[in-house]
Amino acid sequence: MNHDEPGDAIRVHGLTKKYGDHLVLDGLDLHVPVGRIFALLGANGAGKTTTVRILSTLLPFDSGQVTVAGHSLPGAAQSVRRSISVTGQYAAVDKVLTGRENLMLVAELNHLGRTESRRRTAELLDRFDLVGAADRRAETYSGGMARRLDLAMSLVAHPQVVFLDEPTTGLDPRSRREMWSVIRELADGGVTIFLTTQYLEEADELADRIAVIDGGAIVAEGTPTELKKLVNGGHVELQFADRTQFDRAAVALPGAVTDAGTLTVEVPTDGSIASLKTLLDRIDSPELSVEQFALHTPDLDDVFFALTGAPRATGSDSTKAAVR
Repeated sequence: MNHDEPGDAIRVHGLTKKYGDHLVLDGLDLHVPVGRIFALLGANGAGKTTTVRILSTLLPFDSGQVTVAGHSLPGAAQSVRRSISVTGQYAAVDKVLTGRENLMLVAELNHLGRTESRRRTAELLDRFDLVGAADRRAETYSGGMARRLDLAMSLVAHPQVVFLDEPTTGLDPRSRREMWSVIRELADGGVTIFLTTQYLEEADELADRIAVIDGGAIVAEGTPTELKKLVNGGHVELQFADRTQFDRAAVALPGAVTDAGTLTVEVPTDGSIASLKTLLDRIDSPELSVEQFALHTPDLDDVFFALTGAPRATGSDSTKAAVR
């Protein structure tokens, strides 16, 4: 058994996986610190679910080095399984059973014993706000309640690492935010969360670190703030009340993007105080009157489209080369 470096819950180096002639994972490198929320962000087919299936021992891989919760794969797969849980895109609860019965069943399958099974079930029902629905069949649960029960079931055996593969798919905005709150609480309690998602807002809201996967390889990794600094797109938008003011601004700000239809001028900026001060100095004139001023900074949408093969991307090849 190989033990991972202290502080790492997951470490992956050079991971490859093929289906026939199709290379799904192309030398994937990842490391996830203990007790953090790590998001793997990518389009459909980028390799997110394949990565989760490999790390959770559900799928063999072709080459590379993988350790999860201090245990190497494939040799220590059984030890990895005892240390993790996996929650997929859709709730895997038994709809005929009640919420309490679902939890008790999982507890007994994990050999917790009758007394501990009851105690753990009661604890999780309370933690996930399911006490009032505990003795109702799961088929009566809303989508959000079913997802909470599913996650509660995955925590029965006190896993060190929880894999959440697109856990809020199909949920309404309120239920999604409830799940976010639960996920944060888990991380605060020391559980490592490995999250895959297509919701850019979700990754931005939850993750301590984000890796962007495209074509089976990581094209960028960092905190949400670090990733946003990798792409251009920050600008100040100025709107003017009349055409005369608009024309004056266009002359005063050469190189800006102008829109005569809306009387707006966009000036690129990196969002720094120095950049904004320079711009304000240039438009600080009695002859210029700005009606509206708005600062737009790059978000994860900009990062996603710039770094992946998504249709909106422009110049993505050169961008990938710079950050890979």
